[in-house]
Amino acid sequence: MESVRGCCATRVCGAGVASLGVFCPGFRAGRPPRLSGAMWRRCLRLQDSGRRLRDQAMGGLTARMGPGPGPTTQPLARAYAPLTGGFEINLDHRKLKTPQAKLFTVPSEALAIAVATEWDSQQDTIKFYTMHLTTLCNTSLDNPMQRNREQLIRAAVKFLDTDTICYRVEEPETLVELQKNEWDPVIEWAEKRYDVQIGSSTSIMGPSIPAKTREVLASHLASYNMWALQGPDLACVPAGIEFVATQLKSMVLTLGLIDLHLTVEQAVLLSRLEEEYQIQKWGNIEWAHDYELHELRARTAAGTLFIHLCSESTTVKHKLLQE
Repeated sequence: MESVRGCCATRVCGAGVASLGVFCPGFRAGRPPRLSGAMWRRCLRLQDSGRRLRDQAMGGLTARMGPGPGPTTQPLARAYAPLTGGFEINLDHRKLKTPQAKLFTVPSEALAIAVATEWDSQQDTIKFYTMHLTTLCNTSLDNPMQRNREQLIRAAVKFLDTDTICYRVEEPETLVELQKNEWDPVIEWAEKRYDVQIGSSTSIMGPSIPAKTREVLASHLASYNMWALQGPDLACVPAGIEFVATQLKSMVLTLGLIDLHLTVEQAVLLSRLEEEYQIQKWGNIEWAHDYELHELRARTAAGTLFIHLCSESTTVKHKLLQE
């Protein structure tokens, strides 16, 4: 008596592997299948029924895609609110965790949806270097350097000592004039907005930042709210501000961006002012300069979005669409 075995088709789905669980009778050990047309149609109906039952049981968001005799489904990342508070991410029907195996939980639904969207945008290969919001959330949750809130604020304020727009050149004259026309208005805005003194200098030592300025800006950063997640309180907003300041190499530009005085494109252009001047003079290397520009914009935009989604109280309302 010949044995009969089933065939279970497996398909890669985003970051995981989903088993379609299709049993096709008629596959004999050691022989190719010989199925009639009616038997093939029966197998296809069983396959479609299995998919529908699996999707109903898992209850995740699905998207129709791909050719074939029956519809296929692609599990998507899903954000939901657990009973313990905060918002979690379901990835391939499993809870997302940080590199240190902590439960990935964020304070706002909008941020959770943004992170889920990053995961949904991944194709055959997961490219973590394109997932800036996920990286920022992981850093805030795991806190790999074990820094507290005060240390994060001090690290952010320290960018004033090496702020890009506070360091000026003495020549050539065209670049001196360009820096004055583009950077001075931003410094004047910051001094008026926070009632502080910043200034600029052509010395290699940079400008002398008054102690009062540091205290005022540190107090301003401390006014942002925090989210307490698994372990010590983590100042995610100062961490996000430090991330943006690292990209722009300027605390003044970072504050202007967060306060909506500057757009991402304007802040990035001002941070690259001298480089753009050199490009205009000597030419652009597309594979290097263009890539660096777009990557800097992406990181800066992600950091700014992270700060706003963490510090603002937002609610996403879902409307029922009637046909």
